[in-house]
Amino acid sequence: MNSPLQTEHLWMPFTANRQFKEKPRLLSKAEGMYYQSSDGRQILDGTAGLWCVNAGHNHPKIVAAIQQQAATMDFAPTFQMGHPLAFEAATKLAEITPTGMDRVFFCNDGSEGVDTALKIALAYHRIRGEAGRFRLIGRERGYHGVGFGGISVGGIAGNRKQFGPGLSGIDHLPHPLDITRNAFSKGLPVHGEELAGILETRLLALHDPTTVAAVIVEPIQGSTGVIIPPKDYLRRLRDICSKHGILLIFDEVITGFGRLGTAFGADYFDVIPDMIICAKGLTNAAVPMGAVVVNTAIYDSFMASSPKDSIELFHGYTYSAHPLACAAAIATLEVYQEEQLFERAAQIAPYFEAAAHQLRDLPHVRDIRNLGLVCGIELSPQAGKTTTRAFDIFEKCFWEKDLLIRTTGDIIALSPPLIINHAQIEQLFSKLAEAIREHANKANTSI
Repeated sequence: MNSPLQTEHLWMPFTANRQFKEKPRLLSKAEGMYYQSSDGRQILDGTAGLWCVNAGHNHPKIVAAIQQQAATMDFAPTFQMGHPLAFEAATKLAEITPTGMDRVFFCNDGSEGVDTALKIALAYHRIRGEAGRFRLIGRERGYHGVGFGGISVGGIAGNRKQFGPGLSGIDHLPHPLDITRNAFSKGLPVHGEELAGILETRLLALHDPTTVAAVIVEPIQGSTGVIIPPKDYLRRLRDICSKHGILLIFDEVITGFGRLGTAFGADYFDVIPDMIICAKGLTNAAVPMGAVVVNTAIYDSFMASSPKDSIELFHGYTYSAHPLACAAAIATLEVYQEEQLFERAAQIAPYFEAAAHQLRDLPHVRDIRNLGLVCGIELSPQAGKTTTRAFDIFEKCFWEKDLLIRTTGDIIALSPPLIINHAQIEQLFSKLAEAIREHANKANTSI
């Protein structure tokens, strides 16, 4: 007889620990599009784990690569040493990054990637004789991980308020979500491109552009509830940054590796930043790994600024380019290519979009926004109980509908694995619609 699960010792991340431990939601297995719950139910994964299992769970090629590497070499240092898979993984990644972006710095997740990119930006200007460029500009409601750099340039209040002032020299652009003008947009919203201009007319006018090192944005703001950039918004940011010598960083932890039907969001929007941060789908989440990809000019500047026998960048992590992570990354990138998963995502995205917008007339749905295989469904909050409506639906989906969704505030976020088919899309949205209706009916009968 199995002994009861002891839950008291684990402090869970981004979780209401006391509430969770009263009735734990546990997953025990996974394959393809489905998890298996600890009580044996098959759970349709509507979130690719946490925006990350793009090729589906337990892909046999990725599993085999990790197993083989674990049996060959468990670890190798990358400080003044190396191993072949690190270089192979970087080369494989550089094959799909935008033209001119082909230098890769490995880390372990998106949070480390953000802090790495910010440090590279500051150091880059310093080695070029522009040490006065110390300011970093993020965006309201932006999520850039949980390091001190990430929460400083990030714009989600709950991620910041417990931890003091964070880094100095930070400012934020307004976010581009405008439900009044853009509600129920399919694809890119029409209105709001002018919000990018605030970078120049307000922030640079206030701070002096020669003090700004970098602007960091997510092509799609995911964790805050799927905020889609208006048409030409990112292009305008690129133009302003180029005009004033400011580095533009795309945090593509969510949009990287096929989520929009292209390798990166930069490809989808045809806007090339100076740095791309990626993680999650890089290894199909099988082993933690992140990366910062920089353009060749940035890398060359570091190489040219120091003697040949000196360290050019005093930064790194013990597990940078960990052998198991590199094996997983190589296998994952090969799976994307062999199974044409990016192309598949582009082909199925219109069907996903149509299914999502069928929910627009359901009770309490105030907006639906989507791009590629990403969807946000914003609900009206319950009076005096912000976030509870979406969370109640999340629980109903898990316990009663065998469906995993994600919520942030009163927004339901969907981002299924790229292998999802038409029948599973119908299953996802029909079950979610049932949960929304049943929650509304229960609320009405209790009044």
